[in-house]
Amino acid sequence: MKKGDLSKFIEDAVKWRVLDQTMAEARGKFGDMSPEALGSLLDEAVTATRQTNAQQGG
Repeated sequence: MKKGDLSKFIEDAVKWRVLDQTMAEARGKFGDMSPEALGSLLDEAVTATRQTNAQQGG
């Protein structure tokens, strides 16, 4: 092992754990929505984000 490999491994593990917890929380909050309603909500969010980015020149 090189110096810093363990630190990098721990950092990556923590990032995956945080992502896993965030996804579980989101699934819990949106679990009662139908797939169609959730898809529609996501489409609206993507459209709004793209419009905002386009207006900001990004």
